[in-house]
Amino acid sequence: MVSNVLVLNAGSSSVKYRLIDVLGERTLREGKVERIGEGRTHQEALQELLASVAGQAIDAVGHRVVHGGAELIAPTLVDDALVVKLEQLSPLAPLHNPHNVAGLRAARAALPQVPHVAVFDTAFFSTLPRRARTYAIDQELAQRYGVVRYGFHGTSHAYVAELAARALGRPLTELRLVTLHLGNGASACAVEHGSATETSMGMTPLEGLVMGTRAGDVDPGALLALLRSGLSVDELEQLLMQGSGLKGLSGVSNDLRDIQARAAAGEDRARLAISVFAHRVRTYIGAYAATMGGLDAVVLTGGIGEGSAQMRRRILQRFDYLGLTLDDDRNDAVALTDAVPSALLSTRASRVAALAVKTNEELAIALKTARVVRGEQRTNTASSIPIAVSARHVHLNEEALRALFGPEHRLTHLKDISQPGQFACEEQVSVIGPRGRLDRVRILGPLRQQTQVEISRTDEFALGVDAPLRDSGKLEGSAPITLEGPAGSLHLREGLICAKRHIHMHPSDAEHFGVKDGDEVEVKLQGGPRDLTFGDVLIRVSPSYRLEMHIDTDEANAAELGQGAEGTLVYTPSSAEGVVTSRRLRPSAGG
Repeated sequence: MVSNVLVLNAGSSSVKYRLIDVLGERTLREGKVERIGEGRTHQEALQELLASVAGQAIDAVGHRVVHGGAELIAPTLVDDALVVKLEQLSPLAPLHNPHNVAGLRAARAALPQVPHVAVFDTAFFSTLPRRARTYAIDQELAQRYGVVRYGFHGTSHAYVAELAARALGRPLTELRLVTLHLGNGASACAVEHGSATETSMGMTPLEGLVMGTRAGDVDPGALLALLRSGLSVDELEQLLMQGSGLKGLSGVSNDLRDIQARAAAGEDRARLAISVFAHRVRTYIGAYAATMGGLDAVVLTGGIGEGSAQMRRRILQRFDYLGLTLDDDRNDAVALTDAVPSALLSTRASRVAALAVKTNEELAIALKTARVVRGEQRTNTASSIPIAVSARHVHLNEEALRALFGPEHRLTHLKDISQPGQFACEEQVSVIGPRGRLDRVRILGPLRQQTQVEISRTDEFALGVDAPLRDSGKLEGSAPITLEGPAGSLHLREGLICAKRHIHMHPSDAEHFGVKDGDEVEVKLQGGPRDLTFGDVLIRVSPSYRLEMHIDTDEANAAELGQGAEGTLVYTPSSAEGVVTSRRLRPSAGG
């Protein structure tokens, strides 16, 4: 039984810690050991830390690790090989990863008898689509040196997105959120139907919003000019990381409270710092609303997001055109606590909500750690799941059927497909985009409430469209497309998607596997010459479903899957907690 988890955040000069009872979700002890590097090592700091929690059981240790790179996308049990891999990632986060690793080594030496789990800030952003992840530089160089957008603060963004969904009384998988982690480090994230689809920080934590001492977005040409002017690489790095942001703008401080006091006293540079900070955040909110095709809520967290009513007001003003209207009284009254971790900031008539949410990265890390450890302690045999390749297809409603095939037409059954009650039809249509068309696209029956077209990324390019990755039926803000049938054509203002890979499960399967509708899991595919593991596989549960995983043709080709391919669930997340367990699952009696 995992009850008490010690969460460590090791930095260059201190180690923050919190001992958390994960069963009761309460803090038992917390604090900070400082003055590391001033004659004191991380090992000595850990001994002092352990003395401060003496008398309390420690069942596991969870470590915050800033950069997990491209491969480390889930909480991971720590072994010697992982430590080496993390050291290799240090150049990507030189202010954080080396110290995270030093703390991890010290903790393993001090507590060798308990499991240690690394939780990565970058992991939440493994779902970023290629268009958001890719920088427009030579791709051979980009691949050689790992120059892609990784994103940071992922644990916080995922946690507050879940809390915001609960506060709004809606499933996270139905929402389009902009989450804003605003503190000495600051970042924005677009959370679209539960997955991160954009974020402001990039290959390193330097890109994006204005931060306490970091510059955020700067023209690369300006940086080259500074280098040519005589600054060394080290001097430029120092400027961007320690001498920029609010500190560089104000000329005095990186503490917003101090800057606001100076601005009130009439200091122009302090006023400029506040204006630039708020302007940059507002720019990202508008951009992310556009990339998601709409917006349901803006969520503010972090020291500034939770604590500064003045900055929240500056950020959220003049968004009435998006349907967001700030309630000044509510904004001024915010007082977040562990018991009341969220507060509505918008008016009741506001179509787009705004919330302040108290982040708790330590609790999120503790819950993830406990689930990984509990999973590793289980000995259940993993069960196989049959894989079906879902080619491009169309689902029609009654209105679309009449428009494409005539008023009296009825769908003609061709053959049953794997899911009970569903069938392939004789009818086919053409799918027409601005660049090209796909002919003889099969219709699947029976009729639905909404017309939906599902394609692959390869099809998307051929049609010249930008189709969002969505769960079936989640069509709001999806792409427009034209269908052509024998009796006429039909233009859809929305309805074109790339379907998220998913697993159909009967409730008995879900019960045995320990998952629920809306969870996302990782599946290792077998049956082809390539060893591939797919993450972010959506669980869909219904009494009418038969156990089966659906992937599209691009994904099947990537794995070179043949007939009879199967997959194995590797770990199971809990969408309610935003955490992951690394357990293997026992065989199901259903399906």
